[in-house]
Amino acid sequence: MPENENTPEGEKAPRPYRHDGTDRRIHNVDARTLRAVAHPLRLRLLKSLRDSGPATASQLGERLGESSGATSYHLRQLAEAGLVEDAPELGKGRERWWRSVHDGSMFESSDFRKHADPEVRGAIDFVLHETATSHAEELNTWLGTLNDWPEEWQRSWDMSDFKIRLTPELALELSRKMHDLVESYRGTVPEDTEGSAVVRTHLHTFPRPSE
Repeated sequence: MPENENTPEGEKAPRPYRHDGTDRRIHNVDARTLRAVAHPLRLRLLKSLRDSGPATASQLGERLGESSGATSYHLRQLAEAGLVEDAPELGKGRERWWRSVHDGSMFESSDFRKHADPEVRGAIDFVLHETATSHAEELNTWLGTLNDWPEEWQRSWDMSDFKIRLTPELALELSRKMHDLVESYRGTVPEDTEGSAVVRTHLHTFPRPSE
């Protein structure tokens, strides 16, 4: 959960991320940190810090339409869980800057769905549904602003869905291969490349009843 990454990894141990010369800090979510992010504003704060970089509570409040008191309180809760931290080198005077400790998060949802604590089971359901909502909002935002982008980007985007018959093992294999494919493009385009943009890629893989 700069890029925001909230990645359930299936039913087996997650495969390691490839590295492109930089140390990508991926957080393996446990029950404690899951409880910490199971709140709509905390998820949005964490996403904002990962997407847009360090910020003050006031800046985050303006960005998210919340009071600085609310953002400050929930940032402290995230800090207690080890998900955000102070960035003192950015502050001036009493100004307090925050940054995400990690670049992304990964977890196996089945581990939490079987957890003995009902609070943890509720937390994973909340996070998964909030993630699905966030994906839908991002796609709808793109569709609403599509005409504002250059023609090259209007020809380069994709919104596809596929229906294929698989076993659970093959579905997991497909997901991991697609993860690896996306990772193989990481770091190939420098940040200052003209005409480039940060591209969000969503992967949803799930079974459906036979018709």
